[in-house]
Amino acid sequence: MGTKTLMKWPKQITTSLVEQLIKAERDIHKALMIFDSATAEYKNGFRHDHNTFGLMISRLASANQFRAAEGMLHRMKEENCNVTEDKLLTICRAYGRVHRSLDAIRIFRGMVDFQLRPTQKSYITIFDILVEENHLKMALSIYREMREMGIPRSVVSLNILIKALCKNNGTIDSALQIFREMPDRGYPPDSYTYGTLINGLCRQGEINQAKELFHEMRKKGHAPSVVTYTCLIHGMCQSNNVDEAMKLFEEMKRIDIEPNVFTYSSLMDGLCKGGQSSQAKELLDMMVKKHHLPNTVTYSTLIHGLCSEGKLSEAVEVLDRMRLQGLKPDAGLYGKIISGFSAAGSYQEAADFIDEMVLGGVSPNRVTWARHVKIHNMVVQGLCDNVDPTRAFQLYLSMRTRGISVEAGTFECLIKCYSKKGDQHKAARILDEMVLDGCVPDEEIWNAVMSGLWDRKKVREATELLLAGLMHEFVEPQN
Repeated sequence: MGTKTLMKWPKQITTSLVEQLIKAERDIHKALMIFDSATAEYKNGFRHDHNTFGLMISRLASANQFRAAEGMLHRMKEENCNVTEDKLLTICRAYGRVHRSLDAIRIFRGMVDFQLRPTQKSYITIFDILVEENHLKMALSIYREMREMGIPRSVVSLNILIKALCKNNGTIDSALQIFREMPDRGYPPDSYTYGTLINGLCRQGEINQAKELFHEMRKKGHAPSVVTYTCLIHGMCQSNNVDEAMKLFEEMKRIDIEPNVFTYSSLMDGLCKGGQSSQAKELLDMMVKKHHLPNTVTYSTLIHGLCSEGKLSEAVEVLDRMRLQGLKPDAGLYGKIISGFSAAGSYQEAADFIDEMVLGGVSPNRVTWARHVKIHNMVVQGLCDNVDPTRAFQLYLSMRTRGISVEAGTFECLIKCYSKKGDQHKAARILDEMVLDGCVPDEEIWNAVMSGLWDRKKVREATELLLAGLMHEFVEPQN
């Protein structure tokens, strides 16, 4: 759509009209066309100012249209409209939001191209982005540069420094030292300072120290946020102190601090690890009633706990709820359910979930691959032992198609199962594939196949197998 056909402008175009139209247009590309057409269609002398440029840069950055947003900066310069620090920081923050911290640094360093000198605000913005993205060495370098430039400390910059030290291994003591020195230097700690340190201590497993800081925080009149409560609850659950975590949870409700999804998930994890999956399931119902949508981690935590306690029907029910919410189980979650049914001897149900996983296009990743190799082999062997050779063979073929390694024990179970059933052709086929995969059949397996062939008077096939076996023994390196 060309700019001329997009809309009709009045004879007098004002900045407020352009802003109003850009804000009202949801489509970013059409908003950009409105911006351009304001100066292109009429020769009435209208020029964009800081407001319209700033609005367009903000819209573009929010939509991740970074090249266009940066183009606006250069267009401002060309049109002799001074580029301000705030407009550059808008793009910096947008890059930080999508984890492109190096691009944020590039914009920060590029301020000089617009005759701008970074202020405390700019340094703090880039410092915070780097700490959030765990570029701690670069972040601390920016902090030192800020100090060398004569930019004074502030509670905000010290809070970010403390966060960086809490994230960096072995430097939490330095964070605590800065925290203790802040009041004497005229920078009284705030709720964010306390919350950051409590989170850092919990990550390091220093729960008692975190609790002391939590009590000090409240004593000094700083109200803990839901994030601080959740960090402490998570830390307590990780250290198997679920009862105290539950007390904090009840305290939150008493003082009208609404728990979030992470609070519920942390508690559910602690309860499940303590063998209290039923109580964890009650928490799931509670959070849904409070209109908090459980996430994949929440569901996975509960399903793992239920499977570990053998409550498979409840685990499947939770899995169904998860899918109804539109969340897709991953290979790790399927693996837990399949293992649970296998442990209970319900191999047909375990095979059903393997089929469901395959049909759903869910594949094990590098982390879960070894576990799924073990699980698949276990299910095939279980199906053989439970006299369901057809299902076992189907799963075996599926494994070979998907590149999942077949263990020697699985080959042996299948061969014995089909030999016993009298299907010597299939037994011989599996034996052949076993040898091709580099597994050496033992005497019992050879006997199982050959006995069946002799019984059916298939002497030639038996002889060929025997010769193949002898040849294999002959060429195998001697110990």
